[in-house]
Parts: sequence; C-alpha cells; structure tokens
Amino acid sequence: MAEEKVIEKEVTLLNRYGLHVRPAGLFAKTASRYDADITVEKDGVEVSGKSIMALMTLEAVSGSVLKLKVSGPEAEDLLEEIEALVARKFDIPDEQ
Repeated sequence: MAEEKVIEKEVTLLNRYGLHVRPAGLFAKTASRYDADITVEKDGVEVSGKSIMALMTLEAVSGSVLKLKVSGPEAEDLLEEIEALVARKFDIPDEQ
C-alpha cells in the first residue's frame, strides 16, 4: 500500500485574540466535517486540529505561526477551508 501524502502549510493567526475558545471551536468544527486528518504544530507541540481543547493548549496568540499537516482523501479541501477561515479572522466581528 502506498504511503499517504501529507500536505504541510503554515498559517499566521491574524485575529486580535488568537486561538481562544471561539476560533478553536470553529477550527475543530470545520476540520471535523472532512474525511482528512489534521495536526497543528506550534513551537514543537503538535495537536489534533479536530479537538478544541487540544488546540487551546497551544496558547497561540495573534501573530502566531501554525504549521498544519493534513492527510486523507479530502486533505486539499480541508486545508483550503482552514486557510480561508484563518484569513477571515474566524468571522468573529470584534476581532477584525
């Protein structure tokens, strides 16, 4: 069986308060809709992108660079949607 391709991409948090509970929830909810695995790395710590609590343990503030590693049948679609979500500052009005 062929080894599964892993797509890696870095994103920078642009919203005012970083990856607190609301953006972490939106991130995990979005990731969970796809048939793909996603891990998020910050400062050498790697967690599941489908877990709100795990994402919050990264203590990622505004300006933090997150390394995303995505694999699975819908990996490209998931990565595209997460990148857009981060670019839109998680659609949170008071963090624009």
